[in-house]
Amino acid sequence: MRDLVAGMKYLIEGQKWVGRHGRRWGFGMLPALIALVGYVVALAFLGAWSVDLAAWATPFADHWGSPWRSLLRDALAAIVFGGGLLFSLLTFTAVTLLVGQPFYEALSATVDETEGGAPTPPDTPLWRELLIAVRDSLAVLVRVAGFGVLLFAGGFIPVVGQTVVPALGFLVSGFFLTVELTAVALQRRRVPQPERIRLLRARLGLALGFGTPLVLAFLVPLVTVLAMPGAVAGATLLARDLVPTPSGEGSTEDAAQEAEHDAHRVPPAAKSTPGNRYTPPGA
Repeated sequence: MRDLVAGMKYLIEGQKWVGRHGRRWGFGMLPALIALVGYVVALAFLGAWSVDLAAWATPFADHWGSPWRSLLRDALAAIVFGGGLLFSLLTFTAVTLLVGQPFYEALSATVDETEGGAPTPPDTPLWRELLIAVRDSLAVLVRVAGFGVLLFAGGFIPVVGQTVVPALGFLVSGFFLTVELTAVALQRRRVPQPERIRLLRARLGLALGFGTPLVLAFLVPLVTVLAMPGAVAGATLLARDLVPTPSGEGSTEDAAQEAEHDAHRVPPAAKSTPGNRYTPPGA
């Protein structure tokens, strides 16, 4: 229960962080806004062409009488559009994170810097980071699809399918949403995806407390655009809890301050030991 509450607190703290850094909030909204526009355009085209697509897929119904032909094709068009909408909901976050990789990397790095002890980022070209992000997102999507098949089958169980299964669906989605959002910060800490999933599974309450409220909020597209920067900031704070930055791996600024401090530090007097070639003369 403590981890569950902690996950919710990280979500709130992330939103507070971007609220205190207005420029970063606007900067972080751009990828979600771009992705939202793309999805809206794609869904508009799908809605406009779904009836024609249904007619193309059912040539055997050309000679059916009214109203059966219209009922069949309208139902099929609705299924096609509903499937596209569901696919959009499942993939929107992954696509937004992919489109916004440079944006969210910069946002997450700024959170680390302001909180202190930012890790040294890996020296990886941007194109390689994008390939890793695509690979990891596809792996998450495959896992989500596997759970989706099981939950879909469970939906046919009386009572349980209408109560327990939807709740489990939100929990599964919340867990994997946390996996996606923490990927930016944990990748900078050189944590591969299997290890990221293992860490979050070990702190399941933390992952669910953070991701499940976001899943419910992200059902409203405009909320997704507004809340995504804070979600990335909160996920970075959560990642700092999962994988604290080792000593000696602070930010460049921290390292510079430490070096300046060392330069003015008076070294202790060397101890004279027999045969010590570094013993000061006359000691």
